[in-house]
Amino acid sequence: MSFDTLIEKIKEKDNPTVVGLDPKLEYVPTFIVEGAIAKHGETLKAAAKAIYKFNKELINALYDVVPAIKPQCAYYEMYGHEGVKTLYKTIQYAKKRGMYVITDGKRNDIGATMEAYATAHLGRVKVGNTEIEPFAGDALTVNGYLGTDGISPLLDVCDKYDKGIFVLVKTSNPSSGELQDKIINGTSVYRTVGDMCEKWGEGRVGKYGYSSVGAVVGATYPEQLKELREALPTTFFLVPGYGAQGGGAAAAANAFDKNGVGAIINSSRAIMCAYKNEGCDERDFAAAALREALRMKKDIQDNVR
Repeated sequence: MSFDTLIEKIKEKDNPTVVGLDPKLEYVPTFIVEGAIAKHGETLKAAAKAIYKFNKELINALYDVVPAIKPQCAYYEMYGHEGVKTLYKTIQYAKKRGMYVITDGKRNDIGATMEAYATAHLGRVKVGNTEIEPFAGDALTVNGYLGTDGISPLLDVCDKYDKGIFVLVKTSNPSSGELQDKIINGTSVYRTVGDMCEKWGEGRVGKYGYSSVGAVVGATYPEQLKELREALPTTFFLVPGYGAQGGGAAAAANAFDKNGVGAIINSSRAIMCAYKNEGCDERDFAAAALREALRMKKDIQDNVR
């Protein structure tokens, strides 16, 4: 099962955190951007080249400490075909460094269209007699709003290629409660979706007790996080909202089971932009990212143990 691999990488690093690589060009140090523009002009190619160099140096600094990255597709798609190419190259580079890759795409559709999304991000396409992985992520975030019709095509691909999915359950954004907290027949929408994750994961539970169907549950809602951890014993959690969004380690600790397993906590801007937050020389950006990653690791560990 895919999340067995993730859990093993977490245990190996003794670090249940993931770095969100969501790089706007303004997050990239000026010397990298100016170098790319000098070579490629003020073009999408220059932007993509700068972002890839930024990502590579972050990965080089972090791979010994952090088990996983989570690139958000939108930050690459905004730079067109050159940005999408950088997404692919970032995934490949992280995997070469031994990191687990959660592609944050929040895809949502049914039937053949969802099969296409699943194939693109988790599966393989056949060209002639050759099978090729288009993006080769290890897991994908998805929206379960269309119900089982939108999830089943993903499960087939996960089963075939040992991949995982994270379904949006209780998201970290301020307005998530407008829909997710609504009570229908005595049960909240987020709890209903969580219960469906447990059902979709039946028969897919790995050796650590978690299925290949995970849930996105934000650290910004600690009580709901605690509720869902108790209610969903076989569902692994991806937890956004730590750091820049205001979720703290004490809240995030609610995502873990009694053995300190069952979740991975995301931080994006706090690590990517650590050099700005520190006010250090921008050429020290990768070392600053590592310092923040180590600080976060200790923060989480101190609250979970």
